[in-house]
Amino acid sequence: MPEKLRGVDADRLERSCARRPDSIRFGTGSLGLERAEVYLSNHAFEPHRHDTYAIGVTTAGVQTFRYRGSHQVCLPGQLHFLHPDEPHDGAAGTEDGFGYRIIYLGPELVRQALDGDALPFVANPVQPPTPTTRQVASVLDSIDEPISDLARVEIAVAVADTLRMLSGRPDRRRVRIDNRAVELVRDYLTAHAREQTPASTLERIAGVDRFTIARHFRRAFGTSPDRYRTTRRLSFARTAIESGVPLVRAAADAGFADQSHMTRQFKKTYGLTPGHWARAVASAKAR
Repeated sequence: MPEKLRGVDADRLERSCARRPDSIRFGTGSLGLERAEVYLSNHAFEPHRHDTYAIGVTTAGVQTFRYRGSHQVCLPGQLHFLHPDEPHDGAAGTEDGFGYRIIYLGPELVRQALDGDALPFVANPVQPPTPTTRQVASVLDSIDEPISDLARVEIAVAVADTLRMLSGRPDRRRVRIDNRAVELVRDYLTAHAREQTPASTLERIAGVDRFTIARHFRRAFGTSPDRYRTTRRLSFARTAIESGVPLVRAAADAGFADQSHMTRQFKKTYGLTPGHWARAVASAKAR
C-alpha cells in the first residue's frame, strides 16, 4: 500500500530547513495488513481514500484532517479510525509538524473476524486511549515485529472487536470458553514453541476456527496464542543465555527470526537486553 501515502502536495506547506524532514517508513506486514510510520512537517496529504481500514495513533504534534464533511483534530496518544473508501486529507495543526503510526487492514480480514457480520461503522473517527482501544494501540507499539500467521489472526480480532465496540454494536452473545479447545492449543504451542505453527494447524487440533481460538485463548489465559508462544521461546533463550550460549545461537535455537527480534521481545518481557541480562548473570556467578 505505499501508493496510499503518496498523496502529498508539495505546494501546500513551504519547506523549512529548520524543520524535521518528512519521512515515510513501512514496517513488517502480512497478507491484507501493512504498517507504517509517518512524519510530515513540510507537506500535507491531499484528499485521498484507501480500500482498507486505516487505523493510526498520533505520536507527535497535532494531526488535522477532514473526514465525512467535518474537521478533525487528533492529539498525541489519540487514535483515528478511517473506514474504507472514505475520502480524507491530512496536515499538521501547528508549524512543528506531526507524526503517527498506522495500520492498514483489509476489510475482508475484519469481516472474517466478525464471523461474517456486516462491517461496523465508527461515527467518531478520533478516539482517546481507553481500555476499548488498548489492544489496537498495542499493535502499533512497534511496526517492525514480524507478523506470524497467528499474530495476523489476533490483529484482525483486535481490530474487529474494537470496531464493534466503538460502533455501539457490542457483541452481546453470552460466550462460554471452550476450555478443551484452548487447552489443546496451549499444550501444542508449549510443545512446539520453536516452530512457526500456522493457524490452520491450531484449527485442526482444537476443532474450532482461528478467530474463536484467538478470542477464547485470551479469555482463558489472559494473553494471545502468539504471545504465549513468544514467552515460551524467551524462556528457552534465557536458559541458553544464562548458560553462556552466544546470543545469535540462542535466538536461532529458540525460534526467533534473528537476534534483533529476540532482543526486542526479551527487553519487552524482562526489561533488559539479552546482553545486559547475560552480563548480570555472569557477574552474580563470579562473586
